[in-house]
Amino acid sequence: MRKLERARKNGAKFLNPVPTKLVGLEVIWKALPLWLRNKAETVPKVAPGPFRTAESIYLQQAESGLRVTWFGHSATLVEIDGVRVLMDPMWDERAGPVRWAGPRRFFAPTLDLEKMPEVQAVLISHDHYDHLGKETVEQLARLMPKVRWVTALGVGRMLHQFGVRKEQITELDWTESTIINGGEQGIELRVTAVPTRHFSGRSVWGKERTLWVAFVLRGARHRVFCGADSGMWDGFEAIGKEYGPFDLAMMEIGAYHELWKSIHLGPEGAADAFLALGGGAPQGLMMPIHWGLFDLALHGWREPIGRLMESKEGRGIAIFAPEPGTPTEVVAGREVTSDWWR
Repeated sequence: MRKLERARKNGAKFLNPVPTKLVGLEVIWKALPLWLRNKAETVPKVAPGPFRTAESIYLQQAESGLRVTWFGHSATLVEIDGVRVLMDPMWDERAGPVRWAGPRRFFAPTLDLEKMPEVQAVLISHDHYDHLGKETVEQLARLMPKVRWVTALGVGRMLHQFGVRKEQITELDWTESTIINGGEQGIELRVTAVPTRHFSGRSVWGKERTLWVAFVLRGARHRVFCGADSGMWDGFEAIGKEYGPFDLAMMEIGAYHELWKSIHLGPEGAADAFLALGGGAPQGLMMPIHWGLFDLALHGWREPIGRLMESKEGRGIAIFAPEPGTPTEVVAGREVTSDWWR
């Protein structure tokens, strides 16, 4: 079994945990004619929703000890054993460098950031635009001046540029951990950064100069794997053995294509990776993320979840996929699905 290690560099650039050919000009030239001929409904003809989050639910602690609100794509609020963390919040209108260009949201945020319940930490897995929105960070920095920000090596500088104070930022290498205080006596959450097979950079000049991570959350009673972005690799089994078993595993299912399968799992790959976390058998619930909000690939916008629901059949995988913006209790063995995307 692969040993999980700290990140390595080649000069100023971080390396993947296994050899990986990243998207370059060769792939772009191959993808261009496919994009020009593409007939898939990559953007909904009719905007989904509207979806609204009933913020009054947050006045009560999660009965099960674990409650999750999925806001679309990878943006997720995790309430785990008395601690709240916000994962990859993305409230910007577009996932791009400017307000007038880049993939546009399919539906409006389900909850205004001003109404977000108090959180103890914000987790940022990497610096790509669909995970780290400048306007979102700026707003959260004003609204939550004391919150902890936990991210990958090198990303803290960008957070500071967007208004987060340096003393609030904790950068983690792969396998490093930090403790989040829940604000009540004795309540703590351990957050560990673990390797993924992906890349970073917000421009052609800054690629791989910051690290990319997934997160493991370990509370008093529950464990959650926040898988972020990754291609398939043999480290999933090691992550499960070292940090699991997980009550919930968030696995990315969107933005995939055969040309860049080394850095995105896709639905079938996500199911395989979920099973690998359990040593080849399903453990806990699988939560599909990284879909349903932005047009980031050539496939239809509904395709990731549709293919996942097909590929899970006969494999014992229980899905946790609530409607966007709905705070939902995570209960062992209780599958949660919604047909909002149909």
